[in-house]
Amino acid sequence: MAGDTRPAAPHRHVAVQEADFDLGAEVAALREGDMGIGAVASFVGTVREWRGVPHMPADHGKPYTEAPTGPSLVLEHYPGMTERTIEAMVDEAIRRFELRGARVIHRVGPLALGDQIVLVCVSAPHRRAAFEGCEFLMDWLKTQAPFWKKEVSAQGSEWVDAREQDDAALARWGEVPDAVANMAQAGSTASMAAPDPRHQAAKEQGA
Repeated sequence: MAGDTRPAAPHRHVAVQEADFDLGAEVAALREGDMGIGAVASFVGTVREWRGVPHMPADHGKPYTEAPTGPSLVLEHYPGMTERTIEAMVDEAIRRFELRGARVIHRVGPLALGDQIVLVCVSAPHRRAAFEGCEFLMDWLKTQAPFWKKEVSAQGSEWVDAREQDDAALARWGEVPDAVANMAQAGSTASMAAPDPRHQAAKEQGA
């Protein structure tokens, strides 16, 4: 159609990585070449203090040599399956909210207090679609993406799961198509089949 600036296909980028990311650079990549974008919404999750317990940086299970400095996390995933599962949900968000594009970056490995963990950035013709698309993807990532998260402190470490309020936040979006649900289930099944660090830790502790 004359005057239509929509790209041939919506912009989509998913990455699971140890490296940090730059919000400004990611927004620029999302917007590049698309003059039909009227709104961009983004969310950046960071490592925060939890339960008021002194924490220290994680070091891949090596002995701690630093004094407690603040909370830290260790995030692990199932390579390949994690990316494909997130991509399926990004495609659903693009379809559901008529987004022009989306970029999702989720970091793994050891993360210290204040580090960036996750980025969700979406573009749309109008602000409501951008807000809702961003929130929808973040609610899904918090509960369904196949990651293992361990909180590390000076008093030890603990694997953690999604909270009840996270499940409630996802439920308000209703059902997702079977193809997307099947991909998420496949990711969950594959994660259980893979060496789960939580199970290995329990075995080493004689649990």
